[in-house]
Amino acid sequence: MEGVQAWEEQKLICIHIHSSGIFLDEHNSSVLNNDILGAFLQNRRVSRLRRPVQIQFSHNMELDASNATCVFWVPAAGVGRTGTWSREGCETQHRQGTVLCLCNHLTYFAVLLIQAHNLSQSELESLTYISTVGCSISATATFCTLLLCCIFSAVGTLCSHCPLPSRRRRPRDGTTRIHMNLLAALLLLNVSFLLSEPLASCPGGPCQAAAALLHGSLLCTLAWMGAEGFHLYLLLVKVYNIYIRHYLLKLCLCAWGLPTLAVVAVLIFKRETYGHHVISTADGYKNMTMCWLTSQPAHYLTLCYAGLILLFNTLVLAAVVVMLKRIQRQKEQARRDWVTVLGLTCLLGTTWGLAFFSFGIFLVPQLYLFTIFNSLQGLFLCLWYLTTHRSKSSSNSSTS
Repeated sequence: MEGVQAWEEQKLICIHIHSSGIFLDEHNSSVLNNDILGAFLQNRRVSRLRRPVQIQFSHNMELDASNATCVFWVPAAGVGRTGTWSREGCETQHRQGTVLCLCNHLTYFAVLLIQAHNLSQSELESLTYISTVGCSISATATFCTLLLCCIFSAVGTLCSHCPLPSRRRRPRDGTTRIHMNLLAALLLLNVSFLLSEPLASCPGGPCQAAAALLHGSLLCTLAWMGAEGFHLYLLLVKVYNIYIRHYLLKLCLCAWGLPTLAVVAVLIFKRETYGHHVISTADGYKNMTMCWLTSQPAHYLTLCYAGLILLFNTLVLAAVVVMLKRIQRQKEQARRDWVTVLGLTCLLGTTWGLAFFSFGIFLVPQLYLFTIFNSLQGLFLCLWYLTTHRSKSSSNSSTS
């Protein structure tokens, strides 16, 4: 055992171990600089301290709460079994060049390095380039589509007051306005993502604000995708006349209001949830920093939220495909149906489900597919909207 220092002061025994060979769990997890610090009171077990003990670990890497966290060693119960690292009762604070652990008990402590990604430097650079270019194109296409929606909506409103025969008037519904809200949320998401990396060089407030904006825009975008799925369900599945009073207002309160309240609550009660997030490469030093979530629980809650919305939208999309297969159509109409399905796939955001396949051999291919499809979602929506609007004009009918 290397680097063991033991001393006793007022019955307090501290042990510094510069080797983690005897503290290996079943995952062979690595600790920061192989440093492990033990603190004990002689012949006493100390736990649930009112004032936590402070343990400081120095380092020369870029770390945050997403890839480095304070842990303590829990020995295994059985003989010959390995123990495990636990975070219970420990709080992690990151400072310049140090990690401060605040724990309410005494035992062996370390900083566990979480290797969430195993990307090479070239892979990280290419993914960054694809996402930057894709989001730039998507933001431009989304803005143009949103502008076209506003123009066509204004023209439609004027035409609805024209003295035309009732059979030529298009029925007014909330479909276009729901599309416009989704486009606005997606535009905000693309812009906030493009700002997250440059603002990561700013300390404190600007990066936290950028992270909060990125998180809030993501939650709103997912919510409006869910609203699209719900609206499609009412149109195609619940085909009977269903009237919901203040329908669009209620959708706006849910899709804009609830995510905004969640982000504001986090900023008020746990501001440190937003900040500098480090995406590590295989060597651990050539990292990329962006403004994003620094808390694993917040990250998992966001994944669960996205998973529920995408599951519902996937079921709605499957119902649409089943309905199209049941109806016999000509070859040309069948081709249009599959174009519609591809458009709805983009509209409902089902490609975001690729995020749940980031493991094992699927990690790198999934990251490339996820980055390409979702960074260009605004462009796909623009093409889909132009196609459907052209179909409306040629058929002189209202479609969704």
